[in-house]
Amino acid sequence: MGIDYERLRDPNAEYTMRDLSAESMGVRAKRGGGRDVAITDVQTTMVDGNFPWTLVRVYTDAGIVGTGEAYWGAGVPELIARMKPFLVGENPLDVDRLYEHLVQKTSGEGSVEGVTVTAIAGIEVALHDLAGKILDLPAYQLLGGKYRDSVRVYCDCHTEAEADPEACADEAERVVDELGYDALKFDLDVPSGLEKDRANRHLRPGEIRHKAEIVERVTERVRDRADVAFDCHWTFSGNSAERLAAAIEEYDVWWLEDPVPPENLDVQERVTRSTTTPITVGENRYRVTELRRLIERGAVDIVAPDMPKVGGMRETRKIADVANQHYVPVAMHNVSSPVATVAAAHVGTSIPNALAVEFHSYELGWWDELVEESVIEDGRIEVPEEPGLGITLDMDAVAEHVVDGEELFDAA
Repeated sequence: MGIDYERLRDPNAEYTMRDLSAESMGVRAKRGGGRDVAITDVQTTMVDGNFPWTLVRVYTDAGIVGTGEAYWGAGVPELIARMKPFLVGENPLDVDRLYEHLVQKTSGEGSVEGVTVTAIAGIEVALHDLAGKILDLPAYQLLGGKYRDSVRVYCDCHTEAEADPEACADEAERVVDELGYDALKFDLDVPSGLEKDRANRHLRPGEIRHKAEIVERVTERVRDRADVAFDCHWTFSGNSAERLAAAIEEYDVWWLEDPVPPENLDVQERVTRSTTTPITVGENRYRVTELRRLIERGAVDIVAPDMPKVGGMRETRKIADVANQHYVPVAMHNVSSPVATVAAAHVGTSIPNALAVEFHSYELGWWDELVEESVIEDGRIEVPEEPGLGITLDMDAVAEHVVDGEELFDAA
């Protein structure tokens, strides 16, 4: 039964706010169940993608299921199974409370950083999907609404095995012309053939010239048709990173990513302040408490949290808020399946300072078959308006690509 609007308009009718609330809850109950919903189960399945994607499902007594994804890592499914007793019987709409509850309950497992954080994040993403379905709202609405209808995607092209600058330029041109991306990334922690000892993190002059040549060829080939970033994967010493960043300042570099190991914030700050080449960091930091230090110290020009690794959708939103206070853009690192990729897009549309979300699986032919909906079109993700994340797992595709020995979670 819906709201009796004729009765509501009748000045002589006795229609209290309690009546209206009850009627409204009745309407919501038909759509999803209102607040009278409880979690009944939490299950995981690992899919053998270009990484072992850990998909998470949260089940309720209303028959509604939320789907999320945790960053890959050994022990994540076991940690999620350990958290199940802390969730069963709880209301899935209390996302923040349940998140903090899990952080407190798993403090012994190290809920400050690492795989425990990503396990919690996988559940948190599923809770956003579930809450959106219950409330009949897209997930981005739970984060405060949207700034844009679609989110830009940058394609991680890696680097040709032989690290040939011309081959990299050829691939950049192909991805732009044939696949429709206007944002790319290539690796620079690649062999040049000139290395003497890679363990010491030192770049010899010839190695820097080789990396600068990759940057030159790629950026010159695509010019204004695409922005291009370059990833170093925490490989170089502080001085080598400074010299490399200086050597590529003359080229149109979108950003240089993770040039030094992540542990020493002083060195990171020194490298970033030494150059006009934009420096991007954040993939190997956890929760807003860690990334806040990077941002407040001026140790990063563009912050790159990995949403299902850093702590989930709301944690990424908190990081973006801190970054926005310091006028720092956000480019989300992402090596996920379509599930966390779309979840990251929901975050990306809800924050003003979003640059792009990474796509790491362009060479994996079945990536987009994991869900029924189209995800990336012409280098962008149209943020779904359907409730929750707005995607539907293709259970046949999940079953086809499940990691050997893994059990498939329940379909409903």
